[in-house]
Amino acid sequence: MRNKIAFLYNERKIKPSGEDMSTHVDADLDDPETIAAMKKHFAEIFEPRGFEVLYIEANKDAVNLLHKLRNEIYIAFNYTEGLTGNDREAQFPAILENQGIPYTGSTPKTQAIILDKALTKRILKTYGVRTLPYQVLTTGNERLNEDLEDIMYHGNALFVKPNSQGSSAGVTISSIVYSKEQLRKQVRDIYTKLNGSSSIVEPFLEGREFTVAMLGNPPMILPIIETNYDLLPLGYPRIESAFIKWVAEAEKGSSTSQSLICPAELDGVLEREIKDICYKTWHGLEILDWCRIDIKCDKNNIPYFLEVNSPAGLMPPEIDDTSRFPHAARKSGLTYDSLLLTIVKTSLQRYGLPLDR
Repeated sequence: MRNKIAFLYNERKIKPSGEDMSTHVDADLDDPETIAAMKKHFAEIFEPRGFEVLYIEANKDAVNLLHKLRNEIYIAFNYTEGLTGNDREAQFPAILENQGIPYTGSTPKTQAIILDKALTKRILKTYGVRTLPYQVLTTGNERLNEDLEDIMYHGNALFVKPNSQGSSAGVTISSIVYSKEQLRKQVRDIYTKLNGSSSIVEPFLEGREFTVAMLGNPPMILPIIETNYDLLPLGYPRIESAFIKWVAEAEKGSSTSQSLICPAELDGVLEREIKDICYKTWHGLEILDWCRIDIKCDKNNIPYFLEVNSPAGLMPPEIDDTSRFPHAARKSGLTYDSLLLTIVKTSLQRYGLPLDR
C-alpha cells in the first residue's frame, strides 16, 4: 500500500560566507536547521492525513532506499539539487521516474536545461523571451565575442557568474568586470573554487531586479518581489551577491520589510512585460507545478530574463522570512503549510491521484 510521503533533500556541509567564493560550493543546499524545520512542517501537514513521512537525504544511499520503498511511496516531494555534475538537478527526478514514484516538480529534461543558464537562454530566445547576449567561458583565455568586447571597449561592465549554479554561488563584487584582465581572473576563480564550473558572461544591468514565484498547472503568478537595493551597504553594487543573501540580510535580522518589496510597485507596461516573460518561460521549458523566475531591468526599465530557480528555496519563516517563494506565498494568503500542501496537491492532480484516499 502506498501510504508514505517522501521528502527528498540535500543538506549543506559548508555555509556560504560572503565574498569568499570557496565557501559557495554548497550554496544551493540548506542548513541542517532549515531541513529540521521543514521536516517538522511535513509531519504536521501529512501525518494527520494518515501518511507516514519519510525523510530521505538525496545521496548515493538514497537510490537503493527508493528502490526498496517504490511500492510504498505515494508521492515524493523533490527538493533535491543532485550530487555532482552540470545535470545534477535531473538526477533524482530521473531516479523517481525509473522507480515509478510520483514526484513534485519538473521532469529530468526540464531540470537539466534549467541548471544550464546558457542553454536555457538559447531555448527561450526561440520563444520570444528577451534575453541578454552571452558567452560561456571556462579557462578565461578564450576569445571574447565581439558584441561583449564592444561593451567593454565603450567603458561599460560585463557580469560573470557560474553557468550551472544557483543561490548566488560565485557572485561577488568581483563579478562586475570592466577589463579583460578582471574577466579572466573571475572566470578562473569560478573554475578553481567551484569544482570546475564554467562561467556565463553577459552585460551588467543596472536597473531594478524582480523575482517571480509561479504555482500550479496552469500556473498562477504570486505577488512579484523586488529587491530593495536602497538598503545595500554604501557603495555596494546593485547585485544579489552571496554576501547580500547570506550575510547582509542576516545582519538585518532577516526582515522582509527591509530587504524585499512585495508586491513590487509596477506600472501596467512593466508588469505585463514581466508576466509575459514568465509565462513564455514556463511553457517554453515545460515547467511543472512550481518555480521562481529572476528578472532584471536595464537603466531604461526594460526587463530581461535572468534564470529559473527549480526547485526554489523554501526556508520556513521561523528560520528566515526573506526566503522568496514562501514570502510571495504569504502575500497571496498562503501560509507555509498551505504552500507545501498546495505543491503536493498540484503534483498529485497531474498523476490523477487524490490527496484524501
